[in-house]
Amino acid sequence: MAELAFTAGDLAQVRFVVSPMWQVVTSFRLLSNHTGHASFSPAHRPWIEQVRPRVAAAGLDRGRLAGLIPPTGFCPYFLNPAPTGSAPTLAMELAAVRNAAADRIRRDLDHLAYHQGPLDARLRSLHHDPDTRLARLTEEIHTYWELALAPYWARIRAALDTDVFHRAHQVAEHGAGHVLNDLHTAVRWDDGKLHLTRRSRPLSRTAAGPGLLLVPSAFTGPRVPTRVAPPEPPQLVYPARGTASIWTPRPTTGTDALAAVLGRSRTRLLSELDTPASTTQLAHRTGLSPAAVSQYLTALRDAGLVSAHRAGRSVLYARTAAAETLLEAATKA
Repeated sequence: MAELAFTAGDLAQVRFVVSPMWQVVTSFRLLSNHTGHASFSPAHRPWIEQVRPRVAAAGLDRGRLAGLIPPTGFCPYFLNPAPTGSAPTLAMELAAVRNAAADRIRRDLDHLAYHQGPLDARLRSLHHDPDTRLARLTEEIHTYWELALAPYWARIRAALDTDVFHRAHQVAEHGAGHVLNDLHTAVRWDDGKLHLTRRSRPLSRTAAGPGLLLVPSAFTGPRVPTRVAPPEPPQLVYPARGTASIWTPRPTTGTDALAAVLGRSRTRLLSELDTPASTTQLAHRTGLSPAAVSQYLTALRDAGLVSAHRAGRSVLYARTAAAETLLEAATKA
């Protein structure tokens, strides 16, 4: 068990961060781990079944990310630099990854090799020439994001924001200690110290940097990932509340009022996009012609109700946060 001591100054620097890169790391690990791994919630199965074939078709299950994010154990710290704000974009975090210091990258890769065995050719190349190879890595991360997370980001982000809002309210009502005690069964706050019961390596404040970043994730498993790379504040990734509901189909009955505004075909398409789908898939489900589906999707995209994401040779369409709000309001009307 590791213990992290807090001064009043450290406690004052505790803050929440919604990090796209942490969703990349934890979701990629979940994809690698899910087979026969009972510790992960079966609620993620719909996402896994949809995403895994896309990731495999793109070769990402045997690329650089697969080498950097093993199913268990150490994950290189340079993938998750400390965000400067509360809600960085993926582009902002990828820029920080590209700007990682060469010695930081080499230390992380040496540590990875120590625990996981010899690096493959691509990671050896990254070790030898970080400045050149980082661009290829961030391109691969962006591809993974488009295939695995972007089509679902409206729902994921809503769940993470809801979690942060709830915990901020708890801080105001009960104090930071109460919230720290409620993050995970492996995390306990007691007598000015944070106890991490499943971390075997020691953790001292002098080696951890000031404060603490609390990062909710939709994909964490039985362990609580941490990042300790001074002088940056330590990061602790915990399971966000209510993430199982992200993959639960939304009710789409009672949308007549919305259909009166958007038209029945457009409303039907929004209802069918409970999971991201291509034009061909939507045409098959609805009986509409592919040309009509394409025309309606263009109108919905122009209205900010649908987003498009490249997946190999096809394009996946997904509902935006605005569309989710409209459908929820319509079904409650």
